[in-house]
Amino acid sequence: MNARLSVRSVFKAFGATRALDGVDLEAASGQVHAIIGENGAGKSTLMAVLAGALAADGGEILVDGRPHRPLGPDDARRSGVGIVYQEPQLCPHLSVTENIVLGQEPTRYGWVDRRRARELAMRALDQVSVTERAAPIVPDELVQGLSASAQQLVEIARALAQAECRLLILDEPTSRLAADDVERLFEAIRRLRDAGTTILYVSHFLEEVQRIADRFTVLRDGRSVGSGVMAGTSRDELVRLMAGRDVAHTFQRSLRTPGACVLELRDLSGVWLPTSATLELRRGEVLGVAGLVGSGRTELLRAVFGLDPVRSGRIRVLAHVGPASPAKRLAAGVGMLSEDRKQEGLALGMSIADNLTLSRLRGLGPFSLVLPERQHRVAERWAARLGIRLRNVTQAASELSGGNQQKVALARLLHHDVDVLLLDEPTRGVDVASRTEVYRLIDELAKSGKAVLMVSSYLPELLGVCDRIAVMHRGVLGPARCTGELTQERVLKEATGA
Repeated sequence: MNARLSVRSVFKAFGATRALDGVDLEAASGQVHAIIGENGAGKSTLMAVLAGALAADGGEILVDGRPHRPLGPDDARRSGVGIVYQEPQLCPHLSVTENIVLGQEPTRYGWVDRRRARELAMRALDQVSVTERAAPIVPDELVQGLSASAQQLVEIARALAQAECRLLILDEPTSRLAADDVERLFEAIRRLRDAGTTILYVSHFLEEVQRIADRFTVLRDGRSVGSGVMAGTSRDELVRLMAGRDVAHTFQRSLRTPGACVLELRDLSGVWLPTSATLELRRGEVLGVAGLVGSGRTELLRAVFGLDPVRSGRIRVLAHVGPASPAKRLAAGVGMLSEDRKQEGLALGMSIADNLTLSRLRGLGPFSLVLPERQHRVAERWAARLGIRLRNVTQAASELSGGNQQKVALARLLHHDVDVLLLDEPTRGVDVASRTEVYRLIDELAKSGKAVLMVSSYLPELLGVCDRIAVMHRGVLGPARCTGELTQERVLKEATGA
């Protein structure tokens, strides 16, 4: 095998904790190599070491047979290594074009050639652009005005614009993409692979890596525990290697009896999206919302929770009629899990305990005081219930893996004991075993009488967890139908307007 990348006995420690504890990996040129493992297995740490964001404490890394010890990300890029992180690394105050060409701006007579820069940006966007049925990404638009999913596409386009890179790292690249956009991304990956680029593909979606990867390496507890050819390797075997045990990866949906209506929308429209949404959500049910990126799914939840303004239509949540602020929604028993945990879901600089209890401090001490010991006990109980991998609840949320951060955000809603849960991509970045636990929690919440409105781009998840599904197309929410009446093909047809 013509090794583009060789990783030998690499380790990396943070204090007494070894995030990498002897990782071995070989990836050939012109190959898609999947890196898989549970949350906290060391995947993101390894990618950060390769990309120059972290320095390894020991071991050897070779790129095309030469030692790879980058002094920083720029040094790694000059060595032909590029990366797209799971969370966007964009400059929100700059335009889409400026972000895509950032660091490699075309110049003319010493000045930035803006016309050429725009051409490069449009060419890159064409490779990963959303379908014509969804809102296009405008090269001149500021990134801060884009949705989380569109920002992810810009991030990928920026990496693809650096087509000269020989080793491209994609960390959960499809976590914010709809099915059509995933296909476009896969086409771009195959073209890069055929041109000789090596792609390290990190993902929790095993059905994706089985489709796109040539080989795989599994990490567990900071160690490489298995590798091989993807073709012929079963999903069960991958899960066993990841978890170190057999995992029943099943969706949870008990027999439920819906109760009283707790959320009613009648022709609801926002300033931009949604354009028309009508639905009824009842206690004891999980109602899913499907649709393409840019169709208005996230905007629907934001309008209900009070984050986005409502232009017209009727909205009733529990006993309250009309729009309300997020604070009033929370006080009334409505909670929202944002798809963008980095910008909206968590205060990353604060501790896990603070993040988990932030919206409900009552009961953590006398006279409106918060006793750290009591707060920590509460946080530890929720962390144990959701299987959050941490050193202790006093460490910063930013130190957790993306999937464990997602669990902290979900645990906050459970701690707040809300009656209506608005979940936007609740399992994004969550590993296979933990995803099953999230499904079990959602099922328990519904059985206990909670109402769940859930947005997801992963159709098997919606079909496996939800009682009813409504499909959104170009801002219009279709009627909710029983899951038993639907298939993935039918949902996709409705989402695309076919």
